Formats: sequence, C-alpha cells, structure tokens
Amino acid sequence: MQEHTQSNSVDTIESYSSAPHSSKRVLIVTAVDAEKEAVLRGLKNASGFEVIAGGVGPAATAAATARRLMQASYDFVVSAGIAGGFAGQAEVGSIVIADPIIAADLGSETEDGFSSVQELGFGTDRVPVDGAAAGKLVQALEDAGTPVTLGPVLTVSTTTGTAATAASLLRRVPNACAEAMEGFGVATAAAAAGVPVLEIRTISNQVGPRDRGAWKIKEALQALETASSLLPEVLR
Repeated sequence: MQEHTQSNSVDTIESYSSAPHSSKRVLIVTAVDAEKEAVLRGLKNASGFEVIAGGVGPAATAAATARRLMQASYDFVVSAGIAGGFAGQAEVGSIVIADPIIAADLGSETEDGFSSVQELGFGTDRVPVDGAAAGKLVQALEDAGTPVTLGPVLTVSTTTGTAATAASLLRRVPNACAEAMEGFGVATAAAAAGVPVLEIRTISNQVGPRDRGAWKIKEALQALETASSLLPEVLR
C-alpha cells in the first residue's frame, strides 16, 4: 500500500526559472508535501518545472491537475510519488515507470467477479503514457545503476491491506508492478487537455498485508529524488 507521510497543502506550487534548462514546460503532481519536497530536491532548481501537491486520491489530484492546466500551458504532466510494489515485480526501494496507468477499481462487482468500466462498455480504465519519454527515463535510471521496472501501475481509491486483495488485483492485471492512489486522476486530466503524461512511483512497501514496521518511506523518497533529478535531461 501507499503511505502518505504528512498532511499536504493542496495545490501548493513551487516553480523554478534558473539553470539547468528544460525546453519544455512540465507540471509535476504529487499527493503530499513530503513527495513534493523530494521532487524539488531532485530537480535542483531546474527551469521549466512546476511542482504541486494536489491531494490524496484520484479525485483530488484530477481536480488539481485540471485547474493548473486551465491556468497555464504545459508540454508534459508527471504524476510522481511513493507506492506499494507487487512482489516479484518491484522491490522496496526500486522505481517503477508506469506503462500504462490503470484504474484498477473502476468498474462493477458481478457474480463472476470484477468487471472493469472498459469491459462494461462505459469508458476506459487506462491511460497510455508517453512511450518515448518513459523509455528514455528507464534507460537513464538503468545507466545510473538504479533498479527500475517499466510496467502497469494501478490506481486505487482504497489501498490494499490483505493478501486476498493483492491476489485479486493480480488476477485483473497479471503483470501489475505497483499500486498507488493518484496516477489515473492526473493522467485523465492531462489526456483531456491533450498533454502527454508519465507516472513515476518509488516503492516503500510490498502490496499485501499491512505491516507499517516494514515500510521504507525514507528510502522511497530518496529514490523519488533520484528519479526526479533525471527529468530535466529526459524531458528537455
């Protein structure tokens, strides 16, 4: 499951205009201030980036992202934060770059199990990421010797706390790498505005039974700082 470590100031903004320079204007959306501060440390005053803490969950971050996209023009949107990793796919302390972003609990429970909103014919449960940018970021992380996985990241409104729920999610998306709470909201707002999107998740714990003593929040935030430090080069 995902741990949000402190109360956020919703839609609080930090932006920079000093070197190093990115030729694109990029909006980065986190859930809470601890994640935002990790991103800012990684960016090291890089120009062209604006970072907001948009709130916890897909609704809050969709609203915050849409509001910023109405107020200013951006070339890229990034959802960034810590997450739970699925065992065997993403280990604690590693990084996951989403491809695609999936709303794992958007649908209906039926007698035969869960049916996604897409299977029901009422829309889509996933948003594609910018494949070229995702690939460049994965390559940059690999070149830096950082453990990284490219694969599906699930967005949920209720984080997983049991082995049964983790298994159920993997039946829906067998190659799921991570679970978080905001990516689909951010991505939906970006897609509506025609802006390409990425999702970066750093793993603080394994998806499954809740064991706060095993969570590695500090390490996950450090990994988020590392990933963010590469964005000026990857997105320039």
